[in-house]
Order: sequence, then C-alpha cells, then structure tokens
Amino acid sequence: MPAAAIVTLVIGGLIIAAAAIGLIRVIGHLRATLATLDALNGGVQVIADRTAPVAPVVESVNTSLKPVSDFAESI
Repeated sequence: MPAAAIVTLVIGGLIIAAAAIGLIRVIGHLRATLATLDALNGGVQVIADRTAPVAPVVESVNTSLKPVSDFAESI
C-alpha cells in the first residue's frame, strides 16, 4: 500500500475520531440540559398549581357569606 494511502487513512481516522469526541460531548451537554429542563418543568408545574384560578373557591365563600350579606343589606 502506498504511503499516501496510509497517510490518508490516518488523517481520515483522526478526523472521524475528533468528530466522534465532539458528538459525545454534545450528548453530555444535551443530557445536562435535559436534567435542568426536567427540574424547571417541575417548578413551573408547582407555580401553575399555586396560581390556579380561584373562581370555584370564591363562589363557595360567597355562598357561605350570603346570610351575612343579606343581614347587612337589611340594616
């Protein structure tokens, strides 16, 4: 095999190895990003639960306070 072919194979192998190392690093960064997004999603869900609409609760409170409201209007 001529020397030029061997050099070409070695350089090609180095390029492929460098690309593989780069892709492995990208996979690592994407996994770290996924873990961060999972934690963030949990926090967003807690905020959404705590800021849910209060209309049903307000209606229940208004129903409970109806006798007080009626009494206040009668005065």
